[in-house]
Amino acid sequence: MKAKFTPIAAALGLAAGMLMSAGAHADTIKIAIAGPFTGAVTQYGAMVKEGVDTAVEMINASGGVLGKQLETVLMDDSCEPKQGPVVANRVVNDGIHYVVGHVCSGATIAATNIYDSEGVLMISPSATAPAVTDGKDYEMIFRTIGRDDQQGPAAAQFIIETIKPQAVAVLHDKQSYGQGIAAAVRDTLEKADVKVAMFEGINAGDSDYSAVITKIRSSGADFVYYGGYHPEMGLLLRQGAEQGLNVKFMGPEGVGNPDINAIAGASVDGMLVTLPADFTQDPANADIVKAFKDKNRNPGGAFQLTAFSATTAIAEGIKAVGEDDPVKVAEWLHKNSVKTPIGELSWNDQGDLEEFRFDIFTWKQDGSKEVYK
Repeated sequence: MKAKFTPIAAALGLAAGMLMSAGAHADTIKIAIAGPFTGAVTQYGAMVKEGVDTAVEMINASGGVLGKQLETVLMDDSCEPKQGPVVANRVVNDGIHYVVGHVCSGATIAATNIYDSEGVLMISPSATAPAVTDGKDYEMIFRTIGRDDQQGPAAAQFIIETIKPQAVAVLHDKQSYGQGIAAAVRDTLEKADVKVAMFEGINAGDSDYSAVITKIRSSGADFVYYGGYHPEMGLLLRQGAEQGLNVKFMGPEGVGNPDINAIAGASVDGMLVTLPADFTQDPANADIVKAFKDKNRNPGGAFQLTAFSATTAIAEGIKAVGEDDPVKVAEWLHKNSVKTPIGELSWNDQGDLEEFRFDIFTWKQDGSKEVYK
């Protein structure tokens, strides 16, 4: 594999060598955590940070990597696509070789070309949009989560086989992640001859969705799937209940956030959500779960263990190649598997996981969840 370096990268490398001649012998290996640490969905950034921090602490306590300690650097993109390149350029300019993130698909898509061109290894634990990798021929971009075209059909099959609705209203937030997964659900439903009564986007950040709720009622839909994040889903649930919309809602992992309870109140009870399987129940992960809980962190959220696994993959790759060389680490990851708390991970040519398991959970009013029974 040959990284696609640019003249900019060469210039930056030369400047870095002139200004920091001892950089190659630094005592730490830096990993950037790129995601939303300000804005409406900071909780997802916090989930990823908890996962990376726990992994780094455990790795460092066991001697680090090649005798060096791992060090994390927070990079805030606010889940905004326009901030993705800004963060990516900061990572490159700061001489950081590894990124866990980005978190949101839009920001990830906007940043990946820079990382790939500049030889920075990026592993997203949460960006599920197929467009992150499809048709890009990237060599430095990976994920430790499944794609929307795995998650969407899994949700749709559940709707088809278990819910068996008369008609489904499919909504989305008009963004890369939400619209992509909503389209995957719609397409799978239509192939099974399940009526999709409406497919419509809402504006993320609005405070009043009464018009779309009225449209759902008039459409005859008896089930709603929403592709997007928890703030809008919370409002849809609450305002739907206030307007007497007595239907069940379902969404992807982006709605599976404890803060939705404060927005939706009692109407959140019974919401269905697709999430990565609950690997905290695996006895092999007992020590990892304890490490999270010892620091008052939640290992059972949507992205904590996928972020832990991304960090593990980076560390194992560096150990395997015997040097802090992100290009060689990427080559190694493409050819090998890594044992992580979410399973033995291996990647295809474009950096997507060969397989990933999503489960269906029922969300409860107290903020807990359980696998659907």
